[in-house]
Amino acid sequence: MKRIAVIGAGWAGLSAAVRAVEAGHAVEVFELSRHAGGRARSALDGPDERDNGQHILIGAYTETLALMRRVGAAPEQVLRRSPLALTFPDQTGLVLRQGAAVPAFARAVLRAAHWPWRDRLALLGTALRWRLSGFQCAESTTVEQLCARLPDTVRRDLVEPLCVAALNTPMTQASGRVFLRVLQDALFAGPGAADLLLPRAPLAQLLPAPAVRWLQAQGARLHWAHRVQALAREADGWLVDGVAFDAVVLACTAGEAARLAAPIAPAWSEVASSLRYEPIVTVWLLAPGLKWPHPMMALRCTATAPAQFAFDLGALGGRPGCFTFVVSGASTWLAEGLASVVAAVKAQAQADFPGHFLDDGCVLDARAERRATFACTPGLRRPAAHIARRLAAAGDHVAGPYPATLEGAVRSGAAALALVMRG
Repeated sequence: MKRIAVIGAGWAGLSAAVRAVEAGHAVEVFELSRHAGGRARSALDGPDERDNGQHILIGAYTETLALMRRVGAAPEQVLRRSPLALTFPDQTGLVLRQGAAVPAFARAVLRAAHWPWRDRLALLGTALRWRLSGFQCAESTTVEQLCARLPDTVRRDLVEPLCVAALNTPMTQASGRVFLRVLQDALFAGPGAADLLLPRAPLAQLLPAPAVRWLQAQGARLHWAHRVQALAREADGWLVDGVAFDAVVLACTAGEAARLAAPIAPAWSEVASSLRYEPIVTVWLLAPGLKWPHPMMALRCTATAPAQFAFDLGALGGRPGCFTFVVSGASTWLAEGLASVVAAVKAQAQADFPGHFLDDGCVLDARAERRATFACTPGLRRPAAHIARRLAAAGDHVAGPYPATLEGAVRSGAAALALVMRG
């Protein structure tokens, strides 16, 4: 049995800690805040338990779903599963049905009657070329360049929403290679991989709270509101604020990891510090009596309409008549201030859903996650998982094939633990 320190209790840190306990090791978790979950958490800063923003999972998140089950959270109870539907307020859009991924996608495209036949065939032809190429492209290619030959309607109704949802980066700046990997694992993988898994419970109940209870029941020690001040080498292990451990997983933010690793691995620290971030704004609006045919709605983002997606929380077990509107890649909008974003989202909601969201008090809340995810750009240098002997990094920012997602975080936690245990 070894003593393992996990610094950070986000989804990556919880993943590493659970696996370390399962392997029979003594685990201590150090968390800067008073709650687990990192950037996908529930906040208790008001009368209601409200998530810090709207998050979604998909069927391809196999490691995340497996981890939830291991700590006693039943995905079937806390997630609403349905085939992918990118539908707009005018009821147009792309709706997949259950079945093998490739035929389901082809049938959905052929049924998209709001697109001319030539546009539908152009999309299917492009998707076939991507598949034949092994979903590869040049490292320097942006999503806009990757999809330059697609019709404008397809780019507007499919590529842009998928790109900003998966990479939180505008398609003019987003990595085409990472985008293709997302498409490969979701739209063109096994049956159910593209299914939407929408939380119908607070984010804390999906993984953070069950994982904390599980870890404590297994004897792990969790230190809340504890900011680790220093790491230092010690014999064949590490000192965490003067306490000896055999191995350490840095599952904190890239900035915190860079601070702690700077005296040990300055080159690694420099890469971790260089990441640029994109914000996400979430606006909660009230429209009593309004219900949508699908709990998630895609929105057409324009120069005056910032939100790309909206969610009917009443259909997800939340407050009836409460909706969240999400602005991803929101740096340009936030430059004008959060109040300006909220006003634009409210006007967009009124235009897309006439007769609703008219009350002056319809804005329930608004939050800006200013460092929501790293900007997923072509050729991006991300810090490696390996830092030094028995010291590894975990988090959705660590080098890997995926953008900043919950699945990427969970997988990185498992990979980091495997690295430190190999010595």
